[in-house]
Amino acid sequence: MSKKSDLHVALLRAINVGGRNKLPMADLRALFEEAGCTDVRTYIQSGNVIYRAPPRVAKGLAERLGSAIEGRFGFRPPIVTRTAIEMRAACDHRPYPEVTELKTLQIAFLAEEPAAGCVLDPSRAPDDRFELRGREVYLHYPNGSGRSKLTNAYLERALGTTSTMRNRRTVAKLVELSSA
Repeated sequence: MSKKSDLHVALLRAINVGGRNKLPMADLRALFEEAGCTDVRTYIQSGNVIYRAPPRVAKGLAERLGSAIEGRFGFRPPIVTRTAIEMRAACDHRPYPEVTELKTLQIAFLAEEPAAGCVLDPSRAPDDRFELRGREVYLHYPNGSGRSKLTNAYLERALGTTSTMRNRRTVAKLVELSSA
């Protein structure tokens, strides 16, 4: 019988965006199943996967899937994983409770906790706000994320780890789907 702790979410960055890095969701689900995952579901076309995996399968899954995608589709997307419990905790933390416009809020999910001494420069994007908490960076883009200098590339350079962002609405939906 599957345990609640076996439920996970994978976040793939930069797939099916602008006609590049095309990866049909049926093929993505099949890759997860071939890797030993069960109850595999996707949410929208941008690389959000909910799945069950016991610890032996979950360990190193992002690396194995990255290799499989590269072998079949010719590109290797960054992949960050969380347990459903970790995803809920990330969604439940709200550093900007006064913000009601959810589209201005994003969470950057980091593959690893940044090393001690890694910092983000608040002067890089003075209109934007951020909070680094463990393996998440909570971002508020009052003018939208499109022009911000707090990008995945910047976060990765400054924090020394892979990053992928999701808006609060998508995170909440992934939590809902991974609670079932």
